[in-house]
Amino acid sequence: MKTDLDLLRRAIEHASLLRPMGRVDRISSGIVCLSGLTEAARIGDQLILHRRDAAPLHGEVLQIDRAHVGMLPETAPDGVAIGDRAVLQPLAPFAPSAHWIGRVIDPYGVPLDGRPLMCGGDGCNLMNPPPAAVTRRAMGARIPTGLAVLNTILPIVEGQRIGLFAGSGVGKSRLLAQLAGQMDADVVVIALIGERGREVNDFVQRTLGPEKMKRAVVVAATSDQSALARRRCAWAAMSVAEHFRDTGQNVLFLADSVTRFAEAHREIAVASGESSVLRGFPASLTPMITSLCERAGPGAPGQGSITAVFSVLVAGSDMDEPVADILRGVLDGHIVLSREIAERGRFPAIDVGRSVSRSLPDAASTEENATIGEVRRLLGAYEQSEVMIKAGLYSEGTDPLLDRAVQRWPELDAFFARSEGEGISDSFDRLTLLLRRAAGTVRQG
Repeated sequence: MKTDLDLLRRAIEHASLLRPMGRVDRISSGIVCLSGLTEAARIGDQLILHRRDAAPLHGEVLQIDRAHVGMLPETAPDGVAIGDRAVLQPLAPFAPSAHWIGRVIDPYGVPLDGRPLMCGGDGCNLMNPPPAAVTRRAMGARIPTGLAVLNTILPIVEGQRIGLFAGSGVGKSRLLAQLAGQMDADVVVIALIGERGREVNDFVQRTLGPEKMKRAVVVAATSDQSALARRRCAWAAMSVAEHFRDTGQNVLFLADSVTRFAEAHREIAVASGESSVLRGFPASLTPMITSLCERAGPGAPGQGSITAVFSVLVAGSDMDEPVADILRGVLDGHIVLSREIAERGRFPAIDVGRSVSRSLPDAASTEENATIGEVRRLLGAYEQSEVMIKAGLYSEGTDPLLDRAVQRWPELDAFFARSEGEGISDSFDRLTLLLRRAAGTVRQG
């Protein structure tokens, strides 16, 4: 077990004052080609390009061949001239540690909260493979979420990977913050990918707050940062989660959002010359997303689990757009937030009929599965006839199932919005009582 002094000594030993230097040889399609660095550079290394009449330009090594290093700059390469010098800044090892809990960092392990940060010992690989499939444990027990609908109809279990599909402004960040505070986990790792700077600070200071931050690590790359930093944010956050998982802890991983991760990858792929084939996205998007998601889930024996919630921005509720379609195929369920439900003031604005948890039926008992099935039948009956009901064309007595659905819809809708300070069994008891009243077996009052 390394002490803080050992970690500090190791950091000093690996510090170097020497920096290789190259020169601008060519500029093509936004890529700055540098000579003189091919022997020293590695993919992902940082570069500082010194322009003659402007501030230095930061970038990252994207391509390497025998003669040149291709630099993707963080901003447009305005003012760059042939012969300008570029200094290579090899990446410091990304080494998570217990000191990172309660902190806000960037994708390179640099603290964003203005305080020194102690890193761990050895650096980790940001592109770690997932645990071998045959060694992974099965998903675990249900996790209380603090929300009645997720405690019952849409359960989340230990090691499950679930998608949160929502448009902008329907309560996605608020729901993620509630899950961060209420769900059982040893550590919560939150990836804020491409968020506005103001929203990052607001999420940390107000939405999460000091109490929830005591067990959280926030990895943030704001919208003004380069596509390389925004894409790296997801990998860095997942590496932090894997660090704690490997020590036997159970981790809750929240990513907001995979859509911005995909958009950042598209920018990089196009700059590298890859063609767009999936409605504007490159073909490499599918393995990029699936490899990220596969890293979450149950660990091998002796390890903990990573329970993951990946949010997706769906424009116009288009669940068939590429990012949403890819995620639905690889995850263990999806939660859909509805703008229509949000606009009538119900939070969380979960469209239960369009949402599903693939932890069922194993995550619930026979009686609980029967309760869930009954709720879905009532919802299905109501939603199929909703237009007719609102138009005043519904006539009571023609369909007993629809009669029950109409009678109990206000109570079910209120139940889906209920915040629970109690456990899963209490949520099911309350839901069962509601259904018994719907069946006429319990007197009103």
